[in-house]
Amino acid sequence: MTELSDLTHIKVIQEQQSLRDGKQRRMLRRQLPELIELERILAESPAQFSAQVSASIPVGSFELPIYRVDVGDAPADRPALLLLGGVHGLERIGTQVVLAWLSNLANRLRWDEHLSELLQQVRLVVVPILNPGGMFLNRRSNPAGVDLMRNAPISAQSQSTFLVGGQRISPMLPWYRGKPGQGMEPENLALQSIIEEVLAGRPFSLSLDCHSGFGWRDQIWFPYAYRRRPMRNISSIMALKLLWEQAYPHHDYQFEPQSEHYVTHGDLWDYFYKRHNREASAPWLPLTLEMGSWRWVRKRPRQLFSRQGLFNPLATHRHQRVLRSHMILLDFLLDASANYGNWLPTKSEGEWLRAAARMHWYSKGENL
Repeated sequence: MTELSDLTHIKVIQEQQSLRDGKQRRMLRRQLPELIELERILAESPAQFSAQVSASIPVGSFELPIYRVDVGDAPADRPALLLLGGVHGLERIGTQVVLAWLSNLANRLRWDEHLSELLQQVRLVVVPILNPGGMFLNRRSNPAGVDLMRNAPISAQSQSTFLVGGQRISPMLPWYRGKPGQGMEPENLALQSIIEEVLAGRPFSLSLDCHSGFGWRDQIWFPYAYRRRPMRNISSIMALKLLWEQAYPHHDYQFEPQSEHYVTHGDLWDYFYKRHNREASAPWLPLTLEMGSWRWVRKRPRQLFSRQGLFNPLATHRHQRVLRSHMILLDFLLDASANYGNWLPTKSEGEWLRAAARMHWYSKGENL
C-alpha cells in the first residue's frame, strides 16, 4: 500500500501523472476520465484530505490505482462511514455521484467550520473507483472477466436466478463468479483490507455502495442477497429508514432487501457483513444505492443501443440532475453516522422495529 498523505497532494498527483507519457494520459482521459477527475480533486483538496493507493490493477501497459480517500481526523473510537463506487465498470454514474460529493466536501471544507467539526466526529473513507480496470475497458467485470459482486465465497441458500445470480460457465458471459477455490479478485481483497481496518473498534459503521441498474425507482438495498431472511441488524435498518422518511418525507428512494428482487451467489456485502458479525458486536449497516436506469432510457429510448446508455444518463441536463439528486442522501448518511447514538434503537425499541421490518419486508415469505 502506497501512502500518499506524507506528501502534499499536488506533488503526489504530479508524480503519479509523470509516470505516464502523453499518449497514456490522452488514452486515460478518453477511457477513464473519472480517474483524471479524482486525481484533480486530490491535487486541489484541503488538508483534511489524505489518500492511499490500496492496490494497482494491471491493464495492458497501465497500472491503474485503486484510491482510498480519508477525510477528516476522527479518532478510532468514533463511528465510520464508507462510500464506494465503480464496482461495475459500466455503471460509471455511481463513481460520478461519489466524485461529485467528494468535490463538494473539498470545496466546503475551505469555509464550513460545522463540516470540519462534523468530520472530527465520524471517520469518512471513500473508494470512488474499486474496479478501474473494468471501467477503463468499458465492461461490467474486472479485467479478468470476473463480476466483483458475485466473487465472494458465499453461496445462495435457495434457488438463484439463472446467470444473474452468478455463474461459473464462462468469463465470456456476464455475472461470472470466478473459478472455484481461486479466492477473491485483487480488487475485492483490497476492499476487504479497507473494511477490516476502517471498521475495527468502531462503535457503529455505515456504508453505501453506489450502482445503477434496471428499475423505475432509485432503490436502497441491504443484505441479504443470498437468502430471503432478515439480517441481524434489521431493526437498525428500519430505524434508519424511518429516520430518513421523517427528515425527507418527499423522497423517491425505495428501501428493501436485495433478495426482494433476486437471490445471488457470492454477494460481497453479504460476505463482509457476516464476516464482521463473527468478529465484532458493534453494528454495521451496509447499504447499496441502485439508481434506476429505466427512467433515463424511457426519456431517451435510443440509449438502448448503447452499452453506456443502459446504465448511465447520457443527456447533459439529466446527468447533472442525477449528480444533484443524491447529495442530500450522502449528507444525511454522514450526519446519521455521526449521531448514531440518537437514533439507533434500544433493546426494547429493537423488538418492535424488528417485528415491523418482518411485516413490511418479509410477510410474503415463509420466514415471518
